[in-house]
Amino acid sequence: MFIAITDSNGKTVKEVDVPSKPELLDKVLKPFKGKIVVGVECIFSWYWVSDWCEENGIKFILGHALYMRAIHQGKTKNDKIDAQK
Repeated sequence: MFIAITDSNGKTVKEVDVPSKPELLDKVLKPFKGKIVVGVECIFSWYWVSDWCEENGIKFILGHALYMRAIHQGKTKNDKIDAQK
């Protein structure tokens, strides 16, 4: 799972690629709790990320993969690019 954390101006603060596990998501996002919104492309891991966000009081947004590509009109699609968008 590729995680890209951006500030309110769109500047990348942190990028990391970790296995899709709640404990690793918690470790990566812990310093940002209380200041973040988590957006996830509609992939296999979205349901537990949504549950994790609810348990931690974090706003969660789910985006459909085809719409994400259409919005960003990217010719290239990969986890790192998707996470940044």
